[in-house]
Amino acid sequence: MEINKYSKTITQDQTQPAAQAMFYGIGLTDADLAKAQVGVVSMGYDGNTCNMHLNDLAKLVKEGVWENDMVGLTFHTIGVSDGMSNGTPGMRYSLVSRDIIADSIETVCGAQYYDALIAIPGCDKNMPGSIMAMGRLNRPAIMVYGGTIAPGHYKGQDLNIVSAFEALGQKIAGKLDEADFKGIVMNSCPGAGACGGMYTANTMSSAIEALGMSLPYSSSNPALSEAKKAECLLAGKAIRHLMEMDIKPSDIMTRKAFENAVTMIMVLGGSTNAVLHMIAIAKSVDVVFTQDDFQLISDRVPVLADLKPSGKYLMEDLHNIGGVPAVMKYLLQQGFLHGDCMTVTGKTIAENLAAIPDLDFETQKIILPLSHPIKSTGHLQILYGNLAEKGSVAKISGKEGELFEGPARVFDGEFELINGINTGKIKAGDVVVITHVGPRGAPGMPEMLKPTSAIIGAGLGKSVALITDGRFSGGTHGFVVGHVTPEAFDGGLIGLVEDNDIIEINVATKSMTLKVSAEEIAKRRANWVQPALKATKGILFKYAKYVKDASEGCVTDE
Repeated sequence: MEINKYSKTITQDQTQPAAQAMFYGIGLTDADLAKAQVGVVSMGYDGNTCNMHLNDLAKLVKEGVWENDMVGLTFHTIGVSDGMSNGTPGMRYSLVSRDIIADSIETVCGAQYYDALIAIPGCDKNMPGSIMAMGRLNRPAIMVYGGTIAPGHYKGQDLNIVSAFEALGQKIAGKLDEADFKGIVMNSCPGAGACGGMYTANTMSSAIEALGMSLPYSSSNPALSEAKKAECLLAGKAIRHLMEMDIKPSDIMTRKAFENAVTMIMVLGGSTNAVLHMIAIAKSVDVVFTQDDFQLISDRVPVLADLKPSGKYLMEDLHNIGGVPAVMKYLLQQGFLHGDCMTVTGKTIAENLAAIPDLDFETQKIILPLSHPIKSTGHLQILYGNLAEKGSVAKISGKEGELFEGPARVFDGEFELINGINTGKIKAGDVVVITHVGPRGAPGMPEMLKPTSAIIGAGLGKSVALITDGRFSGGTHGFVVGHVTPEAFDGGLIGLVEDNDIIEINVATKSMTLKVSAEEIAKRRANWVQPALKATKGILFKYAKYVKDASEGCVTDE
């Protein structure tokens, strides 16, 4: 079967001698020019533990492609570190990078006529960016996740990236001295790999494996393991099989496949960011999937995983008991997954899982049985109400309760909030409101990990709620509601909240209400003037002009 559907056009067209000359120039032979070309895209760069090893993995992927009688050609796209940029103005670029990644991969593969694509992402936005590009291109494609980091250790305590942020809050509150603060920070990230808990990176890698777009165990194979190296080599054989069978991303990423992915997100207690990303990925293959679909799945799917940030364990622990495939097999047996969905193995979910060992609920306590769930329904809740007319996303682990009412403490951006913690402005019972950090208002919809971690570190995590038109890190826990839409910049009511206004967050009724009279709200609206964009040039300016709101996945190509 002819598998070089795209590249043969340019290599065999006699009117394209320049292209042929350039292929000879990079060392290809006449025999090579008859082969399929596979783009191998790495998001590797030195400046981030999540991504520092990806270029080495890309070499193994390329080797596997060549071993299977195809031409592997490596290229690169960007990545930014969420961990490093959190709590700084640089965090505005994080979500923006997702769409830059998608655009750049689409651009290279479209221009170079690559027949297939293998992507090697690491940090949070790398993964949805890669899959969005695959959907747009709709050529055989596989994602090889860079893998998770090993836990750090300090004074007998297991550490991860969130440990460093929460240590800051403890230090501010006078509960941690400088030496132990420094010890935690120095030992939180012991080497290569993405953040170790069920934060956004591992949430997305697990969801994408359940979606069918990566090989079994990809989401849990540790970054520096022999298993990850073997997976990289195997990707070449797998991508050839996909081309021979003509299986494209649109054949894999169906409506039922997205239901499988979101079911996995709920079971594992995954990040709120998944809502944005899965909506955007679905749009890339013209599947209608909304935040309300998340709610429908959340209503019937329990949380079973005792994973950080709200639980005890890390991704490496999950890997050691069978990884995502073991969880998927249990869910399939219990009727929670669609087993007939196609995957990048060329087999269905059910076929992939047939020989996977069952979870042992006697010897492990990381994944609990359906009879004893951590939470009987999903932790991600879509709330509406006058404060979120187009919706918002709450992360309710079950430990916070389902009702919170209190006076508002309003902060224009996260830096004001940090000052508010330092000066004691925030008290138990408050509803903290962070405004003007949405997709257009920031611009870029930064994560509020530093504020939430500082609140928890200061001992207020169980006694305050927080709402924002920005995002939360996958490492966030507590009574938090993000993605509030419309955002303050666009006239959303969240931007009209004033100190001491009473706010009610009611998970049972899926509502978030500003308890201010209609007359007072109308008066405030009449006096509201839209602020000027905070960016006047460059990518942040372009993003603010084109980005859709959070309920639409913050896509930039509609």
